[in-house]
Amino acid sequence: MRSRAHIKRLVGYWEYFRPCRTVALTVCFVVLIGTWTSAQGQVVSPGKNIEASGVPPIPASLAKDVEPYKGQYGLPLAGWNPTRREIWLKGLSSVTWVSRVITPGFMPMPSMYIREGGIYDIYFQPQGKYLVYTRDAAGNEIFHLYLYDMGSGNTTLLSDGKSRSTEPVWSNAGDKIVYSSTPASGTGVNLRLLDRLDPKADRPLVQSSGTYLKAYDWSPDDKQIVFCDFSSNTTATVWLADSTSGNKTLLSPKGDQAEFYDNPQFSKDGKGVYVVTDHDSDMRRIAYIELANRKISYVPSDPKWDVDEFQLSPDGKTLAYITNEDGISRLHLLDVVAGKERSTPQLPIGIISDLKWNKDSSEVAFNFKSPQTPNDVYSVNSQTGKAELWAKSETKGIDTSKLAQAELIHWPTFDGRTVSGFLYRPPTKFTGKRPVIIDIHGGPDEQYRPTYNYEGNYFLNALGVAKIYPNVRGSTGYGKTFAHLDDGLRREDAVKDIGALLDWIKSQPYLDSDRVMIEGGSYGGYLALSAAYTYSDRIRGTISDSGITSLLSDAEHTDAWRRDIERLEFGDERDPKIRQFMENTAPVANAKKIGKPLLMFQGGNDPRVPISEASSLVAATKDRIPVWYVLAKDEGHGFTQQQNRDYKTYATILFVKEFLLR
Repeated sequence: MRSRAHIKRLVGYWEYFRPCRTVALTVCFVVLIGTWTSAQGQVVSPGKNIEASGVPPIPASLAKDVEPYKGQYGLPLAGWNPTRREIWLKGLSSVTWVSRVITPGFMPMPSMYIREGGIYDIYFQPQGKYLVYTRDAAGNEIFHLYLYDMGSGNTTLLSDGKSRSTEPVWSNAGDKIVYSSTPASGTGVNLRLLDRLDPKADRPLVQSSGTYLKAYDWSPDDKQIVFCDFSSNTTATVWLADSTSGNKTLLSPKGDQAEFYDNPQFSKDGKGVYVVTDHDSDMRRIAYIELANRKISYVPSDPKWDVDEFQLSPDGKTLAYITNEDGISRLHLLDVVAGKERSTPQLPIGIISDLKWNKDSSEVAFNFKSPQTPNDVYSVNSQTGKAELWAKSETKGIDTSKLAQAELIHWPTFDGRTVSGFLYRPPTKFTGKRPVIIDIHGGPDEQYRPTYNYEGNYFLNALGVAKIYPNVRGSTGYGKTFAHLDDGLRREDAVKDIGALLDWIKSQPYLDSDRVMIEGGSYGGYLALSAAYTYSDRIRGTISDSGITSLLSDAEHTDAWRRDIERLEFGDERDPKIRQFMENTAPVANAKKIGKPLLMFQGGNDPRVPISEASSLVAATKDRIPVWYVLAKDEGHGFTQQQNRDYKTYATILFVKEFLLR
C-alpha cells in the first residue's frame, strides 16, 4: 500500500509536468515502443546516429539492471524571485524548465518552459521580466544568444547566429547585455554589447588580441564593466572597460609572473573591485583592488586552500565565499564592515556551488552535491547562520545513504611529491581483492571532486569494482605550483603520477593490482591512452571518451579561438622542440606499444577532438588487440543525448565485464 506522502508526491509530479502532458505522453509512447522492440529482439538498439564497431550486442537484460541507477536527479538553482521570498530552479534538457519553490521543502512548481533543446544555461534580468539563454543546437559548441520574454513566452535571437556567443551579463538597469563572442572565421574571444534588447543594437566593445575576454559585472552606475583577459585557463589579468567607448584600463598589477584572476565584482559603492587571484600567493584568495590607487588587500589574508567562488551581497555588507579544502567545500560568511567571519551552519560533507543572494541580502542560496546527493538546494541566513533545505534531489526509491562514501587517499610519486585522489569502495558483500577502475578527469586544469556517480554506482554495487579518481599534477585546487607542474615538456610527469598510483594499488591488500583498467574523458582520455602505452603490462584495458590521441593534431585542428589558450598549457606547437615532443609522446604514434583492449567513444561534431584522431588510433590498433569504437554522429565533445548516453553506459559495462572481471 502506498503512503499518503508517496501519493502526494506522485500528484505533485503530475502537476509538475502538466504544461507539457502532450509532449510527455508522446515521449513516453516512443520510449515504450523502443523498449518493446528491444525486448522482442532481446537486445538494445544503438540508435540511428550511432556507428559501433567491435561492440557486441547489448542484452536488454543489462538495460533493465542499470535502470534503477538512472532515475536520480536534482534541479539546480536558477536564482531568487526578485520580488518575494521564492527560489527558482532550472531543468536543462530537451525542454528547459524554470520551476518555483514558494517555501523551503515544498514541491517545485513549473512557471515557464522553453521548447528548445541544447540550452546550456539561463541568465535572469535583475528586474525579472526577461531571461537570456545560450543554445548549442548542433552540439559543436557554436552557442547563440536568445532573449526570452517571461511574460509572453516569446523568444528572440540576439546574437548574429554565426559567431560563438556566450556568458551574457545583464546591466543593473536591465537594459543592456555584455557578452563574449568569437567571430566564426576569427581568433580570440571579444566582448560585444547590446545597447538595448534588440539585435540591431549589437556592437563590438573590446577587441581581443587572440585571448579570451569574459565580462563579470557592471559598476553600480552601469558606466563601467569589469572583465578578465584569459591567456590560458590558469592565467589572466583583470580590466575595466568604459561601457560606452570600450576604452579599457588594467586593474591587476603588471609583472613577469603568470597569475590568475577570476570572478571580479564591484563593491557596493563602486570604489573597488573584489576578485579571486593567486597574486603574491600559491593559493587563490579574494583580493580587493581600490580603483583610485590600485592598492590591494586580501580576504583571507593567509589562505591554506583555494577560494572557489564568492558573491558580495547586494547591500555590500556580507561576502559569501567557498573554500576548496582537499576537494571538499566549506562555506564562509564575512562581515565586510567588521572584517570578521559570521557563524555558518554545519552542512553535510560535499560540494557547494553557484552562490546567489536574494534581493534584501538576508539569505544566500546554493547548490549542494555529494556522493549521496545529486543536487540539493539550500539557503543560509546571513545573520543567524541558519540553513534551510529548499529542494531535495529525487532518488527514485534508492537509499542513497548506503551508497559509497568518497575516501580521500594520498600516494607518493616519482619526484617526492604527494598526489591525492578519491577512492570509492564497493559494498562489503564483495569479498577478496577488488578490481579497480582509475578514472582521470579532463582539463587538465580541473579537479575531481566527490559528487553523485549516477550510473557509476552500478560498477560499485553490481560489479564490485573499486573506483579511484586521481587529481594528478596539473589539477587545480592545490595551488598554482602544482597546477603548472605538467606544462609543456613536463607533460609526461602527469603520466608518471598514474604509474605511482599503480604502485600504491599494489601495496593495498584490499585492491587487486592484477585487475586494473584506466579511463578518462577529453584530456583525461589523453592521459588514459598515454598510460595505455606506458603501462600496458600493468593494466587490463583502456576506455577513452573523446580522448586526445595527439596534442599536435589537437593544436592544429582545434577551433582557432581555443588554440592560443591551450598553447600556454600544452606548449606552442610552432616551436620545433615542442613539436617534436608532441609527436614523440602522442598515443597514436605509440600505438604499437598498446597491448591491451581499447574502448573509444567519439562525437561526430566534436570541435575539440576531430574524428580523425580517434579513427587513426582505432586503425593503428584494431588488427592486434580488441578495439571497440562508438561514433555518435549527432554529438559533440561528450555524449549528451539520452539514448546515446545509455548506449555508452551499456557498452562500457560490457567492456569491463569482458576485459576486467574475467
